[in-house]
Amino acid sequence: MSVLTISPEQGALSPQVIDDPLQISAELGQYGVLFEQWRTEHPLAQSASQEQVITAYRSEVNRLMKRYHLQSVDVISLGADHPEKVTLRNQFLGEHTHSEHEVRFFVEGGGLFYLHTKGQVFGLMCEAGDLINIPKGMPHWFDMGESPEFKCIRLFTNQEGWVAEYTDTSIVVSFPSFERFKAQYQ
Repeated sequence: MSVLTISPEQGALSPQVIDDPLQISAELGQYGVLFEQWRTEHPLAQSASQEQVITAYRSEVNRLMKRYHLQSVDVISLGADHPEKVTLRNQFLGEHTHSEHEVRFFVEGGGLFYLHTKGQVFGLMCEAGDLINIPKGMPHWFDMGESPEFKCIRLFTNQEGWVAEYTDTSIVVSFPSFERFKAQYQ
């Protein structure tokens, strides 16, 4: 289940919690964040290739590429046995921004995005079927957990793919990890 929490940037013991997808979309939309839920009805084998995953969602991908002038698409797939899971988790955990939109569609599994804007922090637990588009320049971080299990379609404006500009803040430690968030709100 997708869940959104809203807290002041100093952290909060009792954040506002929203679990209705339409309300999540409306709340995030006020800050330029796109949240949608797509149907994950395309039958894909666990071993589906990047091309097979993209082909299954081609019409949705094309719509986003046109709307946001995106130039490239790929698939990232991480499981609990991935040899670089700790390195990748640490890379995504630092608060950062991008010079382009960060667009992710969860084909399988899930992950936790935190968005930091206007004195608030929004924690969004995404699951299969969720699409998030974080506007360029918005500080955020992503926690995939200690034992990641997800497959995402990623869309980019720039051909280099994922390029982060870290904010060097310690705000991340004030908010629940993937595991704690999931235990509290799901």
